[in-house]
Amino acid sequence: MTTPPRRTQRAAAAAAVVTVVLWASAFVSIRSAGSAYSPGALALGRLASGALALGAISLVRREGMPPRSAWRGIAISGVLWFGFYMVVLNWGEQQVDAGTAALVVNIGPILIALLGSRLLGDAMPPRLLAGMAVSFAGAVTVGLSMSGDGGSSVLGVVLCLLAAVAYAGGVVAQKPALARASALQVTTFGCLVGAVMCLPFAGQLVGQAGDAPVSATLNMVYLGVFPTALAFTTWAYALARTTASKMGATTYAVPALVVLMSWLALGEVPGLLTLAGGVLCLAGVAVSRSRPGARARAKRAAAAEEPQPEQVP
Repeated sequence: MTTPPRRTQRAAAAAAVVTVVLWASAFVSIRSAGSAYSPGALALGRLASGALALGAISLVRREGMPPRSAWRGIAISGVLWFGFYMVVLNWGEQQVDAGTAALVVNIGPILIALLGSRLLGDAMPPRLLAGMAVSFAGAVTVGLSMSGDGGSSVLGVVLCLLAAVAYAGGVVAQKPALARASALQVTTFGCLVGAVMCLPFAGQLVGQAGDAPVSATLNMVYLGVFPTALAFTTWAYALARTTASKMGATTYAVPALVVLMSWLALGEVPGLLTLAGGVLCLAGVAVSRSRPGARARAKRAAAAEEPQPEQVP
């Protein structure tokens, strides 16, 4: 893959920052909305809100339908990531504490790197591997520090594991589609596919909406418009301009931001171990997204220009 221009790299990095900040805020909103809505109803309400927002933007921009060649990736990512992932993650977080959920789901970037290398031919440079190792250590630290006694169940761990697998599969399926369709098209129709998949929960959503407090419903709409419609679009924009492995590593910043947001919005003061884990997460992301120094680039260029020895017949 050719290296994009510096301006494009900056735009992709900014889009990735928007994504991780909004995805981190989703954990705070899910906590409020999840107390009034069941997992399937919450997923459907979130996806329906996101699909309406994305559909309106697509109509204004006259995006049109994505080409036929992009539909396979859109459909797979819509089923796995927008639909299945959101339902099982909501369900899993009702069975285990937040720390355990964060710990299990954070194997997702590792699976993305493995699948990306195997199926997409993504490079696995040492900096990326080192950064992922540091960030995963930070995620483990955050997860263990936030885990409560007796708060986990086998079912909850399995559900969070399924969510991580679905997340990784959805990202890897989405990457080829972005070479054929715009980020907005891929996100809009992926969200629609996920919403259609969640239609069996429509009865639950209608019944629970009448009893839910206004704050829970507003949080559900927020989840659809910002962490789904906006953040998934900025994710797709950035993913189209870098590798799936590097984008997966970027999401390790989410646990650190969740700790900070919970501190500011909910008054949940983190312990020293949690703060240390958050710092490790951010440090690992910085390492994984850093560029080699001038000396390393010069060595690589010299190695590429060095004539290869002739093969003996």
